[in-house]
Amino acid sequence: MPLNLEPVQSRSGATTSYEDAFADELEGIYGRGIHDLAGVVSALNETGVRPPDGADWTEEAFTREIARLGAKEANR
Repeated sequence: MPLNLEPVQSRSGATTSYEDAFADELEGIYGRGIHDLAGVVSALNETGVRPPDGADWTEEAFTREIARLGAKEANR
């Protein structure tokens, strides 16, 4: 039987509403078969989730945000 890691199992704290919304949108985008960076960014711009500065998503903003969230989790 395959093991599944639930996100809450690897987290040391609760997620924010922004993190939840961002993760939900990404899950939906990946579920639609969109996996390339340009496609993910384009699809994110069709949602109500924006980067912390409120601007449209760019490849650079997405990459920076994923790194920021990963670093945040690593430091918890």
